[in-house]
Amino acid sequence: MQVILLEKVVNLGNLGDIVKVKDGYGRNFLIPQGKAKRATEANKAEFEVRRVELEKQQAAQLSAAQQRGEKLAGFLLQVTQKAGVDGRLFGSVTTGDIAEALNAQGFETAKSEVRLPDGPLKTIGDHQISIALHHDVVVEITVSVLGEQ
Repeated sequence: MQVILLEKVVNLGNLGDIVKVKDGYGRNFLIPQGKAKRATEANKAEFEVRRVELEKQQAAQLSAAQQRGEKLAGFLLQVTQKAGVDGRLFGSVTTGDIAEALNAQGFETAKSEVRLPDGPLKTIGDHQISIALHHDVVVEITVSVLGEQ
């Protein structure tokens, strides 16, 4: 199936690219999410008419993500969890916990934007994590996990 991308899709292409994808991926993910349309002649013509509008929209999203990234870069987030004597947590600090703590600090962050490279945090201490605000904007922050008895 050939589709026209309506926005940048990681590992696939940029806005306006006509790419060949598997039928299920196009039908079940790209088209319902509004990330692509089938590459018919009518849709190609409609896309060319809307190209400037879509490019402006993409640029606005990128600049908004960059502004959020500047505020968030290098931020130290403290999270408190119950921990044992040996420094291991009884539970773990997940993406949801980090997003909730960032929202409480005034940073609008979705759970899906938090990237934990080694999985959930299970020990006390400082951990470097990534926040992916946009495809091109990834910010590193430090999460300091504090234990409570």
